[in-house]
Amino acid sequence: MAKRIAVVFDSAGTLLHMYRVAKEAATGRILENIESTAIVAKKNGCGLVVLNAENETILRSREEMLLFEFIEEYRVPIGISCSKGELSLETVCEIIKGTQLRMGDVHEVLHAVSARCPNIFYLAAGLIVDSKARDVPYVLSTGGQVFATTLETLRALQAMKVDTYIASGDSMRTLSQLAEYIGIPPERIFALATTTMKEEVVLKLKNKYEKVIMVGDGINDILALRAADLGIMTVQQGDKRPEKLKEAADLVLDDIIKVVDVVKGL
Repeated sequence: MAKRIAVVFDSAGTLLHMYRVAKEAATGRILENIESTAIVAKKNGCGLVVLNAENETILRSREEMLLFEFIEEYRVPIGISCSKGELSLETVCEIIKGTQLRMGDVHEVLHAVSARCPNIFYLAAGLIVDSKARDVPYVLSTGGQVFATTLETLRALQAMKVDTYIASGDSMRTLSQLAEYIGIPPERIFALATTTMKEEVVLKLKNKYEKVIMVGDGINDILALRAADLGIMTVQQGDKRPEKLKEAADLVLDDIIKVVDVVKGL
């Protein structure tokens, strides 16, 4: 007999309140509170690329070192968190190799987030890659801290015998600390999940559970929200969200704790 309910959570902006900074490669400007998935969604061939390296390793690197040299020398895995249209890792590597981006650019955004985000829970670095322009227009860093009601929400659901999952574009390295804190086992974490992969996670879980709920806040959650038996969009992050994302959701909640009442109602 199928288990009754599973709840799949996005991470950044849903479980974690995020602070994001981008450095515009063309001008050197630092842009605060940017929405990386929204930037990607504006143009075909764009993708959000994650550098899967420890921050200590990044910050120990020489500022003048080329980014591609760092990736090669330290054998840094990179992942495509989300993209609009087709984008391969091979293409990403070719584009990064053709730029003059240096580790000092990555250091700058990491330091900017650390300075502005108190009680930081995790810190990550990445890039926006434009395969049409063959360029990297932005270097990014994001920092997150759990929302005040995140832990309470997960504990309440788990006490109700609801199975909880994470499907996120973040790396496993980043997500493992969060999952341990909120009580989600590693086998229920789907890291580096693209928009399509999140949808696939939901569809597979629907074969195992009577009802699958997807909880997310970003445009990369849109297919999973539509695929779920119940799609919940959270607006706790406070950023402006596309109207089509709200239309894809069955419910829009201003606090993640309200997911508990929704599940009780089922």
